[in-house]
Amino acid sequence: MPLTYVRGSVIKQVDFQLIIWGRLVSIFITMKKILADRTNKIDASGIRKVFALGEKMKDPVNFSIGQPDFDVPEPLKEEAIKAIRAGQNKYSQTAGDTQLKEKITGTIKKEFGWGEPAVLVTSGVSGGLLLAFMSLVNPGDEVIIPDPYFVMYKHLVNMLGGKCVFVDSYPSFELPVEAISRAITSRTKMIIINSPCNPTGAVYSQEQVKALAKIAAEKDVLVITDEIYDKFCYEQECPSIANYYKKVLLLRGFSKSYAMTGWRLGYAAADESIKDVIEQMTKIQQYTFVCAPSPFQKAAMAAMDYDMSDFVAAYRKKRDLIYDGLKDKFEMNKPGGAFYAFVKTPAGQGATRFVEKAIANNVLIIPGNVFSEKDTHFRISYATSNEKIEQGIEILRRLAQD
Repeated sequence: MPLTYVRGSVIKQVDFQLIIWGRLVSIFITMKKILADRTNKIDASGIRKVFALGEKMKDPVNFSIGQPDFDVPEPLKEEAIKAIRAGQNKYSQTAGDTQLKEKITGTIKKEFGWGEPAVLVTSGVSGGLLLAFMSLVNPGDEVIIPDPYFVMYKHLVNMLGGKCVFVDSYPSFELPVEAISRAITSRTKMIIINSPCNPTGAVYSQEQVKALAKIAAEKDVLVITDEIYDKFCYEQECPSIANYYKKVLLLRGFSKSYAMTGWRLGYAAADESIKDVIEQMTKIQQYTFVCAPSPFQKAAMAAMDYDMSDFVAAYRKKRDLIYDGLKDKFEMNKPGGAFYAFVKTPAGQGATRFVEKAIANNVLIIPGNVFSEKDTHFRISYATSNEKIEQGIEILRRLAQD
């Protein structure tokens, strides 16, 4: 380090940048000691980062967040308001409002023929996923996940010390039944499937879910089926593996179907043969969420009888608009459900770089590596106005030619 002489004394020239850097390193090391190791096993949500970016942009085409562009139907709002005014504002039972649980139980019995299903009302399907993974995954357990996948699956498994076993479903995004069968080992704790799928919009066929049910039964493996988008099926009814196999944890919710994303409501259900899973999830809920929001549970009962077919028909048109507008410029599969398209980046353009270009042109899309071990695609959420969809199509088509 250079030296300078002042009045006969040797004084070191101080590099203040070095001091600042040293302090930052010291803070980082201190924080590493404070924070739990599991925090290093997860990343901040790439979807939320882009969504937050949209708040700072002027009138963007926002294809980023999976949130319906319509509002909660007025009759359902009134049910929530009525419950609030009637004083239904205290805790419900941990497992949920008794009347709502009875309604869910009746629906499950009718749909799947389960005898006495166990039911838990959760704070959204995301809350259900957290409770389920905490109840089931031990360090070293393997969880089989078709790739692409919903972002939470990977990070929850990693945070709990489990091992993700990804099974490639490219390029069709159909359920890779044979590959899943080959991936099952003595360490396999469960298989998780999501149909209609986020991010691809794929809907698994009846033949595929029946085939997976057969394999799971032969190898005695639990299946979690995430059916948050079950109402958004455009060509057919969404077949559930719960129709063909009883060792299934079913997760469904109200957020997407009824635009109640901020109300945080979902439910978990299981056949009585594995009711202990629901019991353990309920026990953990006591010490985490406590219960789902009480007044909204009252509104959920009305929602279960509310006809959403007009809204689904409107989203079918949005799906057709996005697919017909992009299919000749991009390689993509026609989504069968949900409100997503998983689009392959044009040849010669890296996926992350293409997303950066789109954002620079006021279109918010999500890079495929947020949902996958690959980085070849990008996700579009077409849960926005038709006008914005058309505007976004025009920009993306132009970018495909650059």
